[in-house]
Amino acid sequence: MAQSASDTIQGQGRMISKKTRIYYGLAGMGMAIVSGIYGVLLTIYYQDYLGLEAKWIAIAMVVYAVWNALNDPIFGQITDRTRSKLGRRIPYLRFTAPFFALTFSLVWFAPENAPDVSQFAWMLVTMLLYDTCYTILGLVHGTLLPELSESDQERGKLSIVSSLFGLLGTLIGFLVPDFFRPKAGSADVSMLSLQMSMIAVSIIAASLIILASYNIKERREFSQVDKPLDWWPAIKSTLTSKSFIIFVVANFMCTFMFSICMGAIYYVADYVVQGGVIPLLAALFIPLAVGVPLVQFILKKMEPVVAFQLYLLVCGVSLIVLTFMPATLIPLNIGIFGFGYSGVQVINYLLLGQVIDEDEVRTGVRREGSFYGANALVTKPAQSLAVTITASALAAGQFVTRDSNAGMIFLNQPDSALFAIRAVMGLIPGVTLLIAALILFAFPLRGKRLKAIKSQILEMHQRKHEKLEALENQA
Repeated sequence: MAQSASDTIQGQGRMISKKTRIYYGLAGMGMAIVSGIYGVLLTIYYQDYLGLEAKWIAIAMVVYAVWNALNDPIFGQITDRTRSKLGRRIPYLRFTAPFFALTFSLVWFAPENAPDVSQFAWMLVTMLLYDTCYTILGLVHGTLLPELSESDQERGKLSIVSSLFGLLGTLIGFLVPDFFRPKAGSADVSMLSLQMSMIAVSIIAASLIILASYNIKERREFSQVDKPLDWWPAIKSTLTSKSFIIFVVANFMCTFMFSICMGAIYYVADYVVQGGVIPLLAALFIPLAVGVPLVQFILKKMEPVVAFQLYLLVCGVSLIVLTFMPATLIPLNIGIFGFGYSGVQVINYLLLGQVIDEDEVRTGVRREGSFYGANALVTKPAQSLAVTITASALAAGQFVTRDSNAGMIFLNQPDSALFAIRAVMGLIPGVTLLIAALILFAFPLRGKRLKAIKSQILEMHQRKHEKLEALENQA
């Protein structure tokens, strides 16, 4: 059987073509634009702009977290078991994208002057619908990274390209709401321009995802040769993996860190620095963009888990220091954090790929969906926790919202509110990242053990490919 460009075999695993990397990155960029807007705007939209009380936001996030805990492992198992002509992943990528656009748009159409219970209901229902679509897309997109190649180097290249596109998408996600959201000093709190921009963004994002689905080819041996595990053995194998447990605990902390920081950056810009958000975004994204390609040189010098710990240390220390720095120096700390986060962005899911390789050696079956689903079961509630902590910390710090100030931004916040903003942006996520770095000392996939797993995986995949060729020759 002829090999596709992304299936070219070399000594350490299959090579991934530049075309595949680009389209994979475009799909990730579409999702990053939407998730970036969602992460930075959700709390400030419902709490600051609409005046929804923190208790209602907290309740919505608890329900949201429960739904996340249910849908990710379910869809992970379903995609692993899918045997369509298009593959296990591509159909979900292609046909979920339009609903993704629709549900994301609806999040920003909450009734402005309705009672809290009505706004709460709108927030909750639209979040659950949006998250279901995002779960499916994020899951199948993520599973393709370790599936396309056995090589950590090839996976690293794909992750770097995906990270660069993702950074661009996240940057767009930051800039779009800043252009269209109600501005400081303005009495106009109309949401129409913001809502129209959300519709436009969702259509563009969905189009990028659909385009990618026509240009990425899956490896068919995993869907045609592998026999899926039954539900309970699959769940048991996933949850009893020591490597996975350690990874997912650390990844929970990373997800929590990113969610809480990105949600707080507008508060830092508006109330601590009291300037535009664009300089802070530049301070974050320029070092990020510079740092991402440099990760490949770090990975040549040390194993992924060791490099990951180093980057976590840089991020954690920079955020803790940010809490106590003068406002004029905050961009410097954000820049150091951005450089550190470049490594976190690239390396994080290389470790999960290694965990999946180890599981395939144990079970004989390639199960990316199960592991990405179980990972999301633990890590996605971190997003809810981040929103809840942000809203609760600001309320405890006696933060004065725009809604309570006749729609005008209140710059003369009490010291307690300013410290709460700094803690949410710096101290809380900084300490969390240092804990994650310590936990990863127990991650077992390193040294001789990692090399042995890689060698066995290459042999297994060669046998599966030969079986696929034999089945196709018989057809």
